[in-house]
Amino acid sequence: MQLFINYVQNPIEYGLATIMAAAIVLVVLRAAMTPEGRPGRWVRGITSPSARYLFGGLFVAWAVVFGLTIPQFPNTVNSPYGALALIALFSGFFIMMGFLWAVIGE
Repeated sequence: MQLFINYVQNPIEYGLATIMAAAIVLVVLRAAMTPEGRPGRWVRGITSPSARYLFGGLFVAWAVVFGLTIPQFPNTVNSPYGALALIALFSGFFIMMGFLWAVIGE
């Protein structure tokens, strides 16, 4: 019952949240409906056979930056620097998946 009362008490916040959620759905829908026949320059750049060097360099840079940054903070889990470690985790995953895609997809 509290959720319904909260919606009536804060209509502006819920209205903005609904508009933003609809905008995200529309952007994803447009991206999903776009034909793949006309890739842009940056798409060709990261899908070419030489993209493995790009992703390899990104991975080495990622390892150096976060390898030197994160061990400097003691007890990273209970500190604000845990967010930096989480960003390192996700960015490293996507960089490594891009590297594997560039190498295997050849």
